Amino acid sequence: MPDPRLSALPTPCLLVDEAKMKRNIDRLSARATALGVSLRPHLKTTKSVDAARYVLTNGNGPATVSTLAEAEAFAKVGITDIIYAVGITASKLDRVIALHRSGCNLIVLLDNVEQAQAVASASRSSRIAIPALIEIDCDGHRSGLTFDDPALVDVGRILTQGGAALRGVLCHAGGSYGAVGVVAHAKCAEQERLAVVNAAEALRGAGLQCPVVSVGSTPTAHAAQDLTGVTEMRAGVYVFFDLVMAGIEVCCIDDIALSVLTTVIGHQSTRGWIICDAGWMAMSRDRGTAAQDVDQGYGIVCDSAGVPIPGLIMVQANQEHGVIARRPDFKGAVPAIPVGTQLRILPNHACATAAQHSGYHVIPEKPEATLMNWPRFGGW
Repeated sequence: MPDPRLSALPTPCLLVDEAKMKRNIDRLSARATALGVSLRPHLKTTKSVDAARYVLTNGNGPATVSTLAEAEAFAKVGITDIIYAVGITASKLDRVIALHRSGCNLIVLLDNVEQAQAVASASRSSRIAIPALIEIDCDGHRSGLTFDDPALVDVGRILTQGGAALRGVLCHAGGSYGAVGVVAHAKCAEQERLAVVNAAEALRGAGLQCPVVSVGSTPTAHAAQDLTGVTEMRAGVYVFFDLVMAGIEVCCIDDIALSVLTTVIGHQSTRGWIICDAGWMAMSRDRGTAAQDVDQGYGIVCDSAGVPIPGLIMVQANQEHGVIARRPDFKGAVPAIPVGTQLRILPNHACATAAQHSGYHVIPEKPEATLMNWPRFGGW
């Protein structure tokens, strides 16, 4: 049955299924508790104060962000225990200092001598010991120092002796997004754990403090079996999940809480196309499933109740037009979908799709309740 609450919404627009979102949040929260670590949710996916309230264990954090704009927006509403999990630049340190003066305990991230010197200099000039984590590389995916790199201790000493505060080490198992299944993800999680624990031991062995040992990626957070030596784990996209996560078996299609509501605006019958009003400006250009065993195009097509329609995906996306068609290998019947029909598209990458929109229309857990509207923000 079509949901009458959706019929008045302008399309394309972003929908969140509150019940699925809460289920996803509870699942990872229970894992963190069972593993004996704190959960520091990454708020980069939702970029929403309303959504953040669902994942934070107390009002002020702990939280992770990927931009200073996020840190500033969340700090304004009292979320003050924050890690800025992108390598710091000297040009951003004035904003970091301003956040500290406003009462936000913002921790910065770095992995080289130049960054450490900049943070130490800013700490001395501001008379604020800026807390910093050293990023550790566990799989060659992105940034970070290896645990046996001599620069690790050098960076720690520059921070400590220069007036900043060495808070600990942080790792992101980005390589886990290329692994499939819980066994493979568990191996990535152990590799991640060993990298940060060894790095922490190297710093402590040099006489440096290392109270925080932070790991995090959505695949490893859901697969880790042992987090001995780790103090916290981070994850972000788990709140909504998406087709990339389903494709590597972190979640099921039914766990995906985010979708784009769209309206059928025409057909190209000779080509078997259904045209809708959600193009890449609504879905994003992300084609993360193209490298997976099952290519989901620009997203799986569902009816307005969120139930996938067998065999249909968005195969093309222009700026404001989406082209829906059957999968190349699908042999079953496809239902007629008239002009004016509302559909929902499940996205490849929740972060990228959400970033195309200014807010969420939230379908409440209680069927009789009215839709909620959550603003979201962007920028850097």
